[in-house]
Amino acid sequence: MMESNYIKIFTGSFIIVQHITDNLKEIGINSIVKDDTESARLGGYGGGIVPGFQEIFVNKDELDKAIPIVEEIVANIKD
Repeated sequence: MMESNYIKIFTGSFIIVQHITDNLKEIGINSIVKDDTESARLGGYGGGIVPGFQEIFVNKDELDKAIPIVEEIVANIKD
C-alpha cells in the first residue's frame, strides 16, 4: 500500500469545510477535500453514511500552519 504525504485535519459540513479551505488558501496551503457521498452518488452507488460531510487533507509538511486555522474556526463556531 502506498503511503500518503497528506493527513486529515477536519471532517464536517460543506459550509465549514469551505470556510476552512478558503482560510488555508489565503496563507498558501492547498488542501484536498474528499466527499465520499458525492463520489458515491456520481458513481451510481447512492449516498454515504453521513451525507453532506466532507474531509480536509493537507500535506504533512504544512500541518503546523493548518491546525491553528482549523482550531480558530471551530472555536468560533462553538461560541
